Amino acid sequence: MNDNRFIEWMAQHQRRAETALEQRLPAAGLAPERLHEAMRYTTLGGGKRIRPLLVQAAGALAGAPAEALDTAACAVECIHVYSLVHDDMPCMDDDSLRRGKPTVHVHYDEATALLVGDALQTQAFDLLSAPGVFPDVQRQLRAIHTLARASGSRGMAGGQAIDLASVGKVLDRTELEHMHIHKTGALIRAAILLGALAGKLDDAQMAKLDHYGKCIGLLFQVVDDILDATADTATLGKTAGKDADHNKPTYVSIMGLAQSRELAQTLTQDADAALADFGDAAWQLKALNHYIISRQF
Repeated sequence: MNDNRFIEWMAQHQRRAETALEQRLPAAGLAPERLHEAMRYTTLGGGKRIRPLLVQAAGALAGAPAEALDTAACAVECIHVYSLVHDDMPCMDDDSLRRGKPTVHVHYDEATALLVGDALQTQAFDLLSAPGVFPDVQRQLRAIHTLARASGSRGMAGGQAIDLASVGKVLDRTELEHMHIHKTGALIRAAILLGALAGKLDDAQMAKLDHYGKCIGLLFQVVDDILDATADTATLGKTAGKDADHNKPTYVSIMGLAQSRELAQTLTQDADAALADFGDAAWQLKALNHYIISRQF
């Protein structure tokens, strides 16, 4: 794999995601100004854009048009950012730093943070339901259904509920994996499927991508847990060690650091195997898999 090729591709599509979000979010001067300003404050100018990159990588494999992928990527990122805004609020994790700057409820206030999350969630489906984003209506409806399922009680929101209920409890690895398949993994899998749905892959190919997504969804959380235990706040751009401070179960607390790193390697290998039949056409997805695990070193 050519690392320079991936670095250039990633930088190009991170800039592309920023531009697409800037164009698709309501203007700060549009009423209600404070809400729109706060939506842009938290969404723009930060984050590695992993989910938009996954949309773009899967879409490249599927031969999807660029404009459709930009819209799908923005929809997924709006859901992701809304979840971060709500996750940081005092009623959840009560965090003051996100992506290297004050969280929305700190910079603005709690009511604004709540509304920002609500507005970003609906913005995602506003984007996804627009005419012409997907090749046909059936694929568009499937994409909307995929993102809705990944975001709700049987996906991300449900995983967060399990997470909150697990504070101070001792979970085994199976229970922890169940939580993170929903909390983190569901939206990552949805990002990949939305990119694929914007193109021309068949159901068998989509199933392979979904398995890849399941592997890297768990990988992402394992690496996050490792970083929370080993990296500092400046490196993370968010408060380091907060999981331990809140007595939350993590892969590191359950398995230890060495075994967590071994699990990350296994998940990386499994994700690579899921892409084997696609050959070099899936090079972006394979590179993203290795980029995710590289964050722990």
